[in-house]
Amino acid sequence: MMMRTGYLLLIFVMLTSTLTGQRKDPYQGITDEKVLPMLKHLPYRHGGMNVPAEDGRLLYDIILENDYQRGLEIGTSNGYSALWLGLAFKQTGGKLITLEIEPQRAREARENFEHAGLENIIESRINDALKEIPNLEGKFDFVFIDAWKPDYIKYFELILPMMNPGGVITSHNVTSQGSSMQDFLQEIQQNPRLTTTIDRTSRAGVSISYVKQ
Repeated sequence: MMMRTGYLLLIFVMLTSTLTGQRKDPYQGITDEKVLPMLKHLPYRHGGMNVPAEDGRLLYDIILENDYQRGLEIGTSNGYSALWLGLAFKQTGGKLITLEIEPQRAREARENFEHAGLENIIESRINDALKEIPNLEGKFDFVFIDAWKPDYIKYFELILPMMNPGGVITSHNVTSQGSSMQDFLQEIQQNPRLTTTIDRTSRAGVSISYVKQ
């Protein structure tokens, strides 16, 4: 049964992948003089735990294209991905909450947000996301998950009831670390409330699950 499930998930990823090819310049059109240098120089700290620039640009574009107003990030690290998200929300007039369990990384991220001039756009919270998410109020129209991979299904179950119709749940490493989140991948494939594709512009893979209207 496990082999059959794994096979079906592999077929799902292949069939729903968005094969967009490598973006030649993920920074094209980014003109913010404070944020742009940080987007170029922060990506590979913390042992490569930051998202690739092309994935950051993907998320940035999703926010702008849909004019999203309220976002949640699960897993801040040093704040690199949140810089992409925060810059997008700055343009839409929105706000971002980002959650990080490790205080040292959260402090570094906050310093980066201040240096980028995004401290009024991005709210950083230090806590276990599984404990903090139930404390959040209101609805979200954008979520990015990039934390402990086996817990993706738990994050998903907490945040789905908090999503606005037309909103999107995005998740990182669904290709490179898919074996650690098969229950999550199966759920986003089969859940009737979602329309899911996989973007494989980077080797990591980003799932994009829109909540149906």
